[in-house]
Amino acid sequence: MVYDVIILGLGAMGSAATWHLARHGKRVLGIEQFTSPHDKGSSHGGSRIIRQAYFENPGYIPLVLRAYELWESLGNEIGTHLIKITGGLVIGSREGELVARTMGAAREHGIACELLEPADIRRQFPVFTPLPGDVAAYERHAGYLVSEECLRAQLQVASRAGAELNFEEQVLSWSAENERVEVRTSRGSYSAGHLVIAAGPWAGQALNALFPLRVTRQIMAWIQPRDGVLDFLPQRFPVFIAEGTNGSFATYGMPAIDGPGGGVKAAIHGSDVECTPESINRTVNESDIAGIITRLKPRIPALDGQLVRAKTCLYTMTPDEHFILGAHPQLPNCVVACGFSGHGFKFAPVVGEILADLVTTGSTPHPIALFSPLRFDGV
Repeated sequence: MVYDVIILGLGAMGSAATWHLARHGKRVLGIEQFTSPHDKGSSHGGSRIIRQAYFENPGYIPLVLRAYELWESLGNEIGTHLIKITGGLVIGSREGELVARTMGAAREHGIACELLEPADIRRQFPVFTPLPGDVAAYERHAGYLVSEECLRAQLQVASRAGAELNFEEQVLSWSAENERVEVRTSRGSYSAGHLVIAAGPWAGQALNALFPLRVTRQIMAWIQPRDGVLDFLPQRFPVFIAEGTNGSFATYGMPAIDGPGGGVKAAIHGSDVECTPESINRTVNESDIAGIITRLKPRIPALDGQLVRAKTCLYTMTPDEHFILGAHPQLPNCVVACGFSGHGFKFAPVVGEILADLVTTGSTPHPIALFSPLRFDGV
């Protein structure tokens, strides 16, 4: 069978592209080297923050607002609420950029966001102890997504729409010429008119190091608060991002969503530990956890508790920490989506919509100039 589109990778972005392209009536084949969901890449870990007042760059905000719509629509289709609204706290020094940029993005786009002084933080969220000079931006419509639930939902609707989904099948090579692509796998060979490469931390290998991508080892930890999870339940505790001190990486976390003994998920956003998906040390050691708790404890003292569990995760970083999203620079019938730099999951359904636009019409009405694959030297 000759397909209209073959998609390499069925993580967050690949599964979203499969869903949207199948909805366009395309004959779609999605190929994934593992099962889905799996814990080898970047789309696992039980939860991901979703927020609207995007301090990284205002160019993301139209996309995240569309992502909210699409997550809601997808949830309605499968009979659940995929976005869990808890409110979101971005906390940092009054002189720093994190809070100021969050509030600026909120003002520019009319997003409900309130500046909290230290007394306000302590009153509304007593488990927080602001550092001297801290203020916070509180966004009412922030919350979290259950990552594996979202992946299953995207794959479910893609399959319903007629997509063929091949799991536990490794891609060995691919080529493209004359409006035709060929993909060779551990099971055989396939042909299509278009190829979408959404290979997560394997993108560098799949694209033959075309882009300056750097893969880093991340640790996600679930920590049991010292006095139990009552004050950390979703109705009391927001998702949060906390500015690092003395140049350190920011931390982030979620409410306790896994029951009385499930702990509170928290992590450091960023790492200097480079690896590949094959070379990563997936054993979490005591120093990994001590580093997270050391950064959390000054602002959330109760999270100096026992470790419930921990997992590794991979970030695929671009030099400017913005996504790569667009046509392959040399192969117009190939589209790439990679380099999501640790903040891409929430955008998955709108990225899938964009990829479907690029495959079917060669352009998209969404603003994606920020993510141009042509912005890097030598590309």
